[in-house]
Order: sequence, then C-alpha cells, then structure tokens
Amino acid sequence: MNTRAQIIQHADKLIRNVGYNAFSFVDIARSVGIKKPSVHHHFPHKADLCMAVIQYHIDHLKATRESTLQQSPLQQLERFLAIYQEIKAQQQICIVGALSTDYNTLEPAVQEKLQEFSAQMIDWVSSFLKAGKTEGTFHFKQAARTKAIMLISGMLAIVQLTRLTHEEDFRLMIKAVKQELQNK
Repeated sequence: MNTRAQIIQHADKLIRNVGYNAFSFVDIARSVGIKKPSVHHHFPHKADLCMAVIQYHIDHLKATRESTLQQSPLQQLERFLAIYQEIKAQQQICIVGALSTDYNTLEPAVQEKLQEFSAQMIDWVSSFLKAGKTEGTFHFKQAARTKAIMLISGMLAIVQLTRLTHEEDFRLMIKAVKQELQNK
C-alpha cells in the first residue's frame, strides 16, 4: 500500500474512532510512520484528506452496489446489513455517523462530498427495497426512499448505541429489520 493510501486508511480509522475534529496531521504522521510534511505533501489541508476518505467510501459503495446488481433484493439487503456488521466487528462507527456529528464544522466541500455519499447510499437501498416490494419479497407502506432512510438511520444508530448497550442488541436489530421487511 502506498503512502497516500496509508494516510487515507489511518485518517478513516481516526475519523470513525475519535471524530474529525479530534485528530491532527501529527496523529496521522505518527500512525503511518512518516513526518508531518509528508502528510501535507499528499493532502495540503485536512479537508482534502477528509474528502479523500469519503471518496474511498463512495468507491467502496459503488463496487459493492455493482457486485450485487445481479442479486435478488433479499441478497442485496443481506449485503447492506453486512456492511454494518463489518463496521461493528471493527468496533467503529460508519463514516456518515462519524462526520455528521461534526457537520456544522466541516468545510462546504466536505459537506457536499458527505451528502454525495449519503445520496448514493440512499439511492442503492431505495432501489433494492423498491425491487423487493415490486416482486413481493418486501412489505412496507412507506415510499422506498423513506423506508431506505429509516433503515439506514436505524443501522447508523444501532452501531453507535450498542457501544453503550449489549452486543445482543445489534443482532436483534438485524433480525428485526429482516422480519419487518418480510412480514406482510
């Protein structure tokens, strides 16, 4: 992995563990094993680094979505839920949850990039929910986009909430999501 990718990876971990405003380029340099000017060489400003981290997540989401295009809506739901299971297993929170708490302090370009990622996530979840409802696999009364926002916000919240409660709550939430969507 090249230095730029390492910087992005370490910044991602710091954002999702301590928050955007709680780390500096010194922390990044220390964790990567380079000097602070090397971080600035790749990312002149913290906003540039944050946008690269969000772009990493956009690229990952795009690849995930493309890899599930031929899958059933239920399989796509399983893959969506697996994203949060992976986040939970890493003992982190998702990038949207981490950055949304700092949203008002983010530079406008970073806010726009975060909105772009969120819109793409909502679009993907809406699309497989709508397809599942059309084929009779999923049952819900709301518009697909509204249900997608409910599902995403629930997963964002449970990853954070189970830091305070029991691990079993996360598994119960996953089970409840599947049951709710599949029950008539």
